Amino acid sequence: MTENFNTYMTRVDADMWRELCLRNGKLRHFERGEEFIRIGEVGRYIGYIKSGTLKYVAYSSDGMEHVVGLEFTGEFVTDFPFSLYGQKARISIIASSPCDIYCLPVNLVTELMATDPRIAESVIKSTRELFSTLYDRYISMYTESAQQRYNHIVTHYPDLFELFPLKDIASYLNITPTHLSRLRKNDENLG
Repeated sequence: MTENFNTYMTRVDADMWRELCLRNGKLRHFERGEEFIRIGEVGRYIGYIKSGTLKYVAYSSDGMEHVVGLEFTGEFVTDFPFSLYGQKARISIIASSPCDIYCLPVNLVTELMATDPRIAESVIKSTRELFSTLYDRYISMYTESAQQRYNHIVTHYPDLFELFPLKDIASYLNITPTHLSRLRKNDENLG
């Protein structure tokens, strides 16, 4: 990615989290379509993505999949902070491509939170920064048109279209794949 898609990454102690995952986590492989976390279950890991991409998915009452988040190589994946507090996931996190992820057990992090003030403070700050990123996205859904949201992605994250299927990008933008195709076609005609 040319910029951090998940802007919270620039405002947390990513080095501390990465080191914790690399030192205490176990490298696991996930095939495309495999769940890292399943809706209705408590997440067991905080992961550092060595390679691959994942999508956060919520389901509507009719079972339709809605992509609500995306993760990339060099970022973290978890149901944060809910897994730390034993709460069941409201989303599933699914590998969009084959992934290698250093999986740090959540129970180790909760133990460290009780004994290491640096870890406890990092959890608080990470929660705050993740909320800020997600809140900005939420506001964007109400204040920007589909065209504006698309333009933002194309301008800032042009390689997103190489990493995820169009249907996932359309879902993330909260538009239909047909609408996304029209936006892309219009973009090509202008260029």
